[in-house]
Amino acid sequence: MTVTITHNGEIAVVTVDNPPVNALSQDLRQSLWDAAETLDNDPSVRAVVLICAGRTFIAGADVNEFGKPPMPPHLPDLVKRIERATKPWIAAIHGSALGGGFEIALGCRFRVAVASASVGLPEVRLGIVPGAGGTVRLPRLVGPALAADMVTTGTPVAAPKARSQGLIDAIVDGDLEKGAIDFALAALAHSLPLALSDRAVPAVDTAFWDKTAKSVATRAKREEAPLRALACVKSAAEADFETALAFERETFLQLRGSDQAAALRHVFFAERAAPRPPELSGASPRPIRSAAVIGGGTMGAGIAASLRDAGLPVTLVERDQAAVERGLANLQAIFDGAVKRGRIDPETAVARMAGIAGTTDYVRLADTDLVIEAVFEDLDVKRAVFAQLAAICRPDAVLATNTSYLDPDHIAAFMTGRERFIGLHFFSPANIMKLLEIVPAASTAPDVLATGFALARMLGKIPVRAGICDGFIGNRILKVTRAQAERLLLSGATPQAVDAAMRAFGLPMGPFEAQDLGGLDIAAFQRKAARARGETPFAPIADRLCEEGRFGQKSGGGWYDYAKGDRTPLPSATVTRLIAAAADGTLQRDWDEAGIVDCIVLPMVNEAAKILEDRTALRASDIDLVKIHGYGFPRWRGGPMHYAQARGLCEVVATLDRLAEDGLAEHPCDLLRQSATSGTFEVPR
Repeated sequence: MTVTITHNGEIAVVTVDNPPVNALSQDLRQSLWDAAETLDNDPSVRAVVLICAGRTFIAGADVNEFGKPPMPPHLPDLVKRIERATKPWIAAIHGSALGGGFEIALGCRFRVAVASASVGLPEVRLGIVPGAGGTVRLPRLVGPALAADMVTTGTPVAAPKARSQGLIDAIVDGDLEKGAIDFALAALAHSLPLALSDRAVPAVDTAFWDKTAKSVATRAKREEAPLRALACVKSAAEADFETALAFERETFLQLRGSDQAAALRHVFFAERAAPRPPELSGASPRPIRSAAVIGGGTMGAGIAASLRDAGLPVTLVERDQAAVERGLANLQAIFDGAVKRGRIDPETAVARMAGIAGTTDYVRLADTDLVIEAVFEDLDVKRAVFAQLAAICRPDAVLATNTSYLDPDHIAAFMTGRERFIGLHFFSPANIMKLLEIVPAASTAPDVLATGFALARMLGKIPVRAGICDGFIGNRILKVTRAQAERLLLSGATPQAVDAAMRAFGLPMGPFEAQDLGGLDIAAFQRKAARARGETPFAPIADRLCEEGRFGQKSGGGWYDYAKGDRTPLPSATVTRLIAAAADGTLQRDWDEAGIVDCIVLPMVNEAAKILEDRTALRASDIDLVKIHGYGFPRWRGGPMHYAQARGLCEVVATLDRLAEDGLAEHPCDLLRQSATSGTFEVPR
């Protein structure tokens, strides 16, 4: 049974048990409805405590019902039924009360929670709005300002803060059920507050809605749901309850079938599946109780900070004491920055630093479970590091390289115990970026691969298994992106127009702005290595910029000029001159926004199809996760593969053929042409 009823004197306890997260399935909705009917007709009951078994309160909708016709009782009706019960209900929350779960709690007369709980309405993250009264009841509880912030960002609120904001009525120390029953008995001794549907929305000043709409629009860019959610809160403030409820429901139903909602559902399911891919079935990870990082530069310090955020003690190894001190200073700056931004408190920052030991002595790593190398991207340097690690570390210790481009098999070629070696490609800043490309070498043991995925879960990152090739998944596509951007310049576009078009598409930065921020010398170093391997990378203008010492913001100029002390990109006469020289004799054309996007995004899709074809990636959804979490591809477009499928693979193939005939792209690969027939990517087996 998903719902059971027990009695503690005058208080009935309704316990939900629908593992793993007590999702609001049709069976659970019906059982809660039946419980409300039963308890309303029981004269011995004066109040009802709603509590959940397992690790969480009701965490939201049942994902197995996504995309299917809803079956009664519908959630809005259930929330109303609980709210109109003749006996007051008290929601006793542990874990997370999210989405429909929090809407159920809002239908209860009171809400209590343990200190570790959180509440929220994250529906905008799925491209929809709350659909069971969340935007209508919430402003009646805490006012329009907080309600607007919660429903437009989807950010959950931890219980202590929720208590101070009025979202919950009490924090329960100790046993939650006993605390909720005691709260119910105390509440019955006083007049009950009005149900939320009977309360008025507190007034706000006349400028509030316009000001908030501008703020939400700036943050949301071209996402639809946040502004539609704000409109629902405004409706709740200006209309009667039933009218606002109907407006919310209509908005919910409109968005549920939208392209953005479909894309965001795709990402949700991909993220949900990523930590436990089917190829790991039967492989158990090795335990990780301690970690070390070799190299304390920007990347190494970020990795060490991420490990400390997960609670692991960390040893930071550098080549000399001065480098150790610089590495520790880099870590201190990371934690100080987190305090400044309100992510952690000063005491936590002190504790994080206290768990880091700096050393130059590899012998200190003899009993460490996991060692991650993050030194300079040089094959000989990395080989020397792993020769020392292999000689000193325990035979069962996992040894990982953070290389971005080098072949892990070449790094480990002369190392003993290669079965414990693996590539873990973090993205900078490693303590912030959620993507982790996990790159098994030819000899990597299955349990070591499983350990990489377990580490990702521990660090709260999105793991994607990547095969070995130049750039793995993400950087291999990035090379195509940069090449296409330069082809556009040679054929008549400007850096400003290309960057503006890609921002309008949904990227946080255009390709030229991004290169200037990261530094053009980094890609130039990779091109030099590629040429040494006999390859011919395409970067006619970028190479000239580097020859002239234009490496981006750090040198005062790259694709743009920068005034001293100002990061605002300014058009550059030097760049215009270099483009004209490189484009001499090339056919010029007028580019509109859509054409620029096609010339960059569709060749990315073609390269991604090649990545599937050669099994560098095992799933199209893995490529989407890499581009979203590592490179800023708009989440609400679902990633490049979902975007191509939603647009129509036949149209993608036809457009690529036209670009190829003009010399602006490669023709579609075989897998992309084959997939166009079925409308979905066919992954080779």
